[in-house]
Amino acid sequence: MNPKPLIDAAALASRIPDGDCVVVDCRFDLTAPHQGFARYLEGHIAGARYAHLDKDLAGPVTPTSGRHPLPAVDDLAATLGAFGIDAGTFVVAYDEAGGAVAARLWWLLRWLGHAEAAVLDGGLAAWRAFGGVVATRIPEWRPSRYRPRTVRAEWVVSTRELEGVLARGARLLDARASARYRGASEPIDPVAGHIPGASNLPFSTCLTPEQRFLPREQLEALFAAQGLRGQPLPEAVVMCGSGVTACHLLLAMEVTRLPPGKLYAGSWSEWIRDPGRPVATGVEAGYARRGAHRT
Repeated sequence: MNPKPLIDAAALASRIPDGDCVVVDCRFDLTAPHQGFARYLEGHIAGARYAHLDKDLAGPVTPTSGRHPLPAVDDLAATLGAFGIDAGTFVVAYDEAGGAVAARLWWLLRWLGHAEAAVLDGGLAAWRAFGGVVATRIPEWRPSRYRPRTVRAEWVVSTRELEGVLARGARLLDARASARYRGASEPIDPVAGHIPGASNLPFSTCLTPEQRFLPREQLEALFAAQGLRGQPLPEAVVMCGSGVTACHLLLAMEVTRLPPGKLYAGSWSEWIRDPGRPVATGVEAGYARRGAHRT
């Protein structure tokens, strides 16, 4: 069992021969959804399976959902089993984006009560720098049957529940880049801005220039600046564009040993489905309505 949410390349290399470790490549490009698998075929950690964000780590998009709804529990369990993962498997996820997508698989496993999961700190670049074996051949493995230990429904906040959660004093952290949060640019979703009351903590601020996670003390300082300090700690809810990179903040919170935060799974792309929901722009969380003047 690996009680830590991060693992380095050397530790991963020592675990792979045990036979109880499954490595999953989670590379994905929002602007080119097929590119992740193409990169996998060009070279991946030997033995790694490939998980497609849209197909494997998210459910079907509906007219009221965000871009990456949570998968149904049975569907996710079937995917994990198809990867050869069972309740006793140690799972390591990696990508080439500082863990931005790999953290989604890590969180989904934790959501099902699967504690034996980690993200490779530094991703594929760290593995290559270590001298780890890289392969181009798709490996063979034996499928398993995955049975979730539990489903932590309390870790998820729906759009309907969000207002009440915030009224209780929860901190809403938005993991998107500052320009998207402020509404200065929006390359993905049809509406720019953020949910009134949310504060901005881009997931990238948790990383070093080498795309590794900051030391625990520095992460603690980031969350303390968001009001997550002292006792009792306020409840924390995290969001992003579609509930994917928000998981990166949840992983960082676990690194700092903060209590588990909650995921607003629909995030910004679900929030803006209803034109009546308030939208704010700028640094301050001022209220504005879609179509109204925003500051």
